[in-house]
Amino acid sequence: MTFRILLLTVAAAAAQPPFPPAEFREGSPGDQLPPHIQRLTWFGERPQFSHDGKRLLFLGAVLGEVYEYEFASKRIKPITAHFRHHGFTRAFYLANGDILLSGPVATFDRTDAVAREEARRKSWLSVLDRNLSKPPVQLGEMCSEGPAVSRKNLRIAWTHRWQQHPERLKEGESQIFTGDIVYQNGAPKLVNRKLAVDSRNWNRKTWSFEVQDFVPPSEDALTLAAYQVDGTTNTDVFRLELATGVLTAMTSSPDWYDEPEGVFPDGKHTVVESAPSRGKPWVMVELWKLALDGSGRKERLTYFTEYKGVAADNAVVSDDGNWMAFQMGRRGAESGEGFGVFLFDLRSARP
Repeated sequence: MTFRILLLTVAAAAAQPPFPPAEFREGSPGDQLPPHIQRLTWFGERPQFSHDGKRLLFLGAVLGEVYEYEFASKRIKPITAHFRHHGFTRAFYLANGDILLSGPVATFDRTDAVAREEARRKSWLSVLDRNLSKPPVQLGEMCSEGPAVSRKNLRIAWTHRWQQHPERLKEGESQIFTGDIVYQNGAPKLVNRKLAVDSRNWNRKTWSFEVQDFVPPSEDALTLAAYQVDGTTNTDVFRLELATGVLTAMTSSPDWYDEPEGVFPDGKHTVVESAPSRGKPWVMVELWKLALDGSGRKERLTYFTEYKGVAADNAVVSDDGNWMAFQMGRRGAESGEGFGVFLFDLRSARP
């Protein structure tokens, strides 16, 4: 399979403002929030909206339990406490209300950093019935980091990296697949598995690809991150057209880290984690709103890094486009670890 690559030149006008600040503010951003941001929890990470906007899934910890936050009552309930498991790395509402989970299926030493990282890499996809009456059903696919999940049907996309499949992928190589979840005799099953992109067919050097989200409203494209492009510390956002295999650069920002997160429901913008990355590939990031037209135009949304050692990351946008949920990160924490979930009112916020 051959893929064509299209690189758009990002306008020089997309130059970034000074970042981080010359002097840090005292205290914590969680205690000095602007009116358009509220704190939902004092623990947890990786939030995901329900499609009706009434609830929010989140993880209690890295490789931990999955919880659900109900906006009307402000109550939190466990979602995965009724069956034995080894923790989870992601949880998503499917279009039919069931829950897509990703997590390890084997016992590991939770006190060992290497074992924890290996467990994260060897996470498997499964579907949990919305009634929470039985254990999840495995789909038979490993997933690197998180999958992309359709807002309108049961289509998903996921990434394989060399760590999951060393028998066919060399270090730095990755593949992205799509598939559909169907139900046979009431049991979920993954069908129509297709290769969407293979980094080995790309004519540029990258550490790896990672899928992020379907681009609404048609959902005939995916956003993805390409890490450390051309051997630099630069990570960029790309759009993949599923019908043609064309990859288009949405950012091309030397010495900046730009990783896509949740896409807005009109498909015109995505949230990105972004920060200067000169000399270091992994940095404390802020959340920005990036145009998906290849111009590189960005609007800054959060200012958590004005406080030393703190970041805002892992953001998602509600299906009505009115809200953004995200987490607070801290320097030195485990990859993806969050320290509370926050809600951002996109209707009242001003740049």
